Amino acid sequence: MKCKSNNNVVYSCKYHVVFCPKYRRPVLVDGVDERLKEIALEVADEMGFDIIEMEAMPGHVHMLLEAGPQLGIHRAVKRIKGRTSHGLRAELPWPRTRIPVLRASSHFVSTVGGAPLAVVRQCIENQKSV
Repeated sequence: MKCKSNNNVVYSCKYHVVFCPKYRRPVLVDGVDERLKEIALEVADEMGFDIIEMEAMPGHVHMLLEAGPQLGIHRAVKRIKGRTSHGLRAELPWPRTRIPVLRASSHFVSTVGGAPLAVVRQCIENQKSV
């Protein structure tokens, strides 16, 4: 197991995160999914956490994140969801016409302590074939 560190903490905190567009509408298609990934990676760089794996399906997004305990996973997910929703709706006109708000307020987070990292990564990679 590889650990990361900052000035105060040595950690290995990996999370499986799933979130959906409002009403789980299939709006993450036709390039929207790729732009969502780009925006999420920008947020990760700004806030100092890593997105290990990410897959956007038409109605939901799976991510495998590694974030420090001082950052807090809720803060990272909130920023990703907010920035992607705002950015996609500003750049692309058709998501605005489909639904008034792109993101739902809830999300699912699970720590990846019990499953081997390779298994979770493979699960997220194989979402498209399900």
